[in-house]
Amino acid sequence: MSESKSKSLNLNPSPTLQCKDLHEYLKSRSPQFLETLYNYPTICLAVYRELPELARHFVIRLLFVEQPVPQAVVASWVTQTHAKEQSKACEALSELSVWQEAPIPGGLPGWMLAQSFKKNLKVALLGGGRPWSMSSSLEPDGKARDVAFLDAYALERWECVLHYMVGSAQTEGISADAVRILLHAGLMTRDADDGSAVITRAGFQFLLLSTAKQVWLFLQHYLHTAEKRSLSAAECLAFLYQLSFSTLGKDYSTEGMSNNMLVFLQHLREFGLVYQRKRKAGRFYPTRLALNITCVRDGAAPLPARRQPGYILVETNYRVYAYTQTALQVALLGLFAELVYRFPNLVVGVLTRESVRQALRGGISAQQIIHYLELHSHPQMLKTDSGGIRSTSVLPPTVLDQIRLWESERNRFTYTEGVVYNQFLSQADFVVLRDYARQQGALTWQSERARTMVVTRAGHDDIKRFWKRHSAHAKKGTPSGAL
Repeated sequence: MSESKSKSLNLNPSPTLQCKDLHEYLKSRSPQFLETLYNYPTICLAVYRELPELARHFVIRLLFVEQPVPQAVVASWVTQTHAKEQSKACEALSELSVWQEAPIPGGLPGWMLAQSFKKNLKVALLGGGRPWSMSSSLEPDGKARDVAFLDAYALERWECVLHYMVGSAQTEGISADAVRILLHAGLMTRDADDGSAVITRAGFQFLLLSTAKQVWLFLQHYLHTAEKRSLSAAECLAFLYQLSFSTLGKDYSTEGMSNNMLVFLQHLREFGLVYQRKRKAGRFYPTRLALNITCVRDGAAPLPARRQPGYILVETNYRVYAYTQTALQVALLGLFAELVYRFPNLVVGVLTRESVRQALRGGISAQQIIHYLELHSHPQMLKTDSGGIRSTSVLPPTVLDQIRLWESERNRFTYTEGVVYNQFLSQADFVVLRDYARQQGALTWQSERARTMVVTRAGHDDIKRFWKRHSAHAKKGTPSGAL
């Protein structure tokens, strides 16, 4: 008997984009990283704010206790009717290493807040410690920037990144560092033919997120690669949350910042999180992008400038009318529609088989296209008569069905990874192994006449061990039924 592996070819991968909030992000990091992180008061305050309400109650009650508190005593603080909330609170505090188990005299288990977290949370809540270097007093700025300017600047810089993702011509100013982060995050990939960066399915999903979530997800991947830039991920994250507690429209000093943090500040300037008139200017202005990273869990509203509630009309003849002047929205529409006409405030396109298939080949799913059209549907679409056809979508049913049919054309086959077993010396050996694989639920396909079978990759190791035992018994003359 011989075996050979068949590689999987997944033409329809499931979306993998996850926008973790601060709790989920820190939960995935090592305890050593968390211990370093809790040396910064701003991070301790941010973590405290992200905790469940009951967990925050536990932290405050333990904040000034210098010895371990029995776990039974902590449990007695909550009635049995709220046992589920108590379990979640304890789990959150343990996952983030906010508290740790500590024995008390007599051998009973107890809880005690981590020393570094306790110390620096006191600093954040009660004051003390060293003042923030960026809060130093500054002379009045002769060219001060107001909130409207900062909002416009932040959108311009951030949309530069989004324009690059959709292949728009307006990509002036995007840095090579931002491109590397997009590739590292899997939001873009290199084309196999010409090596150019093209958007992926996760990238299109990224474009559907709110601006606050986009920025936070982008920064998470920046932090993952911070060590390659000789930067401390913990120090960078602490600085980000220091910015999130700042005041919009107020300038802050760079005095006392290390060289690494000055480099990080320039990267934030490129992404639109801070405004700085010159690289060597002694002051900077945090923008709304920096302030909104603490609002990811609640889905903070995007920047108000140049946003429209709904601008897309879709007709039953697959025509798409987009009432917009924003080049980014036009470029997004061009990912899956063939643009026909362009007017000052209107773009006309058509959904064709080729345009949709081109999007599908790029990793965009039919459901994502439908979701995008529904998300940005013009209010007039709500008044459209569907001809008596019941539909949960504001889009015409014919358009919905056709987009899904164009996708199903590419998904007529399902590819799974497996291992092929063939060239059995006898029919009896084939039957024994086939029946065992079927019993284990690992048999994918079999041909008794060709003495060939395919098993799943997960079940291959177990079946291989069974075959070795069967072969060993067969050489000793042991009947197969004795196995």
